[in-house]
Amino acid sequence: MGDSIDDFAKSRPQRLCHMCGKCCRMSTTPYSYEELTTQVEQGEQGAIDFLEIFEPFPSIEAARESNAEIVDNIIMGLKETDNYDEKKLTFYKCRYILDNNLCGIYQNRKRLCDRFPSSPWAVTPPGCGFEGWLFMKREERKQKVRKLKESLLDFDLMLKHGQPPEKAEKINEAIRKTNDIIDFYAKYGSADW
Repeated sequence: MGDSIDDFAKSRPQRLCHMCGKCCRMSTTPYSYEELTTQVEQGEQGAIDFLEIFEPFPSIEAARESNAEIVDNIIMGLKETDNYDEKKLTFYKCRYILDNNLCGIYQNRKRLCDRFPSSPWAVTPPGCGFEGWLFMKREERKQKVRKLKESLLDFDLMLKHGQPPEKAEKINEAIRKTNDIIDFYAKYGSADW
């Protein structure tokens, strides 16, 4: 269920990338710039790598002046997953993107660039070659969560019909693990699936 970022990245069909550079010219994270700088001070490698590559736009409006379509698309995507907090939202641009949309440090690029998009819920620019594939992957995850919810109903029925203590304990452990997986997807709206 919970594929790792590396597993997801390995399954990603790189041929879908249009090499448009939009994801390099306009990016964001779930963290505010202040939170990222705090993470850097604490030695968090992901934050260090991100801020080594990306520099913040001074404001959402400045980012919108650069590319309103992408900014609005990202904001819309964040609102759909209940992850929108304008106070925390910062847009960034890559320091190394070249005019021809190629990476100026491609041979030495960070893993975070190599693995993008690293989640079915990655917000991509309009027209990104990964849009359809990411939609399909989100739907696959949603279906798995729905099946997990169905299994909770089965577990509940088993417990209602009475079980020996050791079997009831195993069922309760399965319920906890199943709920943990469903809870992981709460930030993506799993309560509504």
